[in-house]
Amino acid sequence: MAKDSQTPLDDELAREEREAEPQAETVEGELEDAIEGADQAATEAEAADNPEAEVLAARVEELEQSVAEAKDQAMRAAAEAQNVRRRAEQEAEKARKFALEKFVKELLPVIDSLEKALESMGDEASEAHIEGVSMTLKMQHDVLAKFGVEVVEPHGEPFDPQFHEAMAMVPNPEMEPNTVMDVMQKGYLLNGRLVRPAMVVVSQAAG
Repeated sequence: MAKDSQTPLDDELAREEREAEPQAETVEGELEDAIEGADQAATEAEAADNPEAEVLAARVEELEQSVAEAKDQAMRAAAEAQNVRRRAEQEAEKARKFALEKFVKELLPVIDSLEKALESMGDEASEAHIEGVSMTLKMQHDVLAKFGVEVVEPHGEPFDPQFHEAMAMVPNPEMEPNTVMDVMQKGYLLNGRLVRPAMVVVSQAAG
């Protein structure tokens, strides 16, 4: 499979990462050179019993701390750049997955109408007519499934308020309470996210 072309955001993040690395290396190099020079000066001062030795030693310690801080800042900057890239990729993937949600919602009433038409056809309907509607409905379902749409048809399953909408509660001694007795309208998911809940009739304990 061909690799997706980079977006302007990808190019910008990559450029910032490339620029951050040499800058961090330059800062570290300059500080390390300064420490080396200060170390040498401190050694020479101690050898000559120079009173500036303590000052130079303090300077060395200060420079070493600066190096540690510079390294920490460089690591934090690199980590933040990676986090920004990761968040951008996640948002792009989310947008790609759910870009069709509005279109799917508009298409569902068409599917509902085809299903009702098929259910209402009596013996007087011709076989060709029934087959034509059935094939059209199947094509609609196949296209939706291709783009990650799933049907929610929970007949006989426990009622789940996350995916089902109870339209009525009916006493039924033959079923466990809180079980879906009938599906009045199917629900649909798009890549696992609810687009429309299933409208259902739910059983309750007989009074």
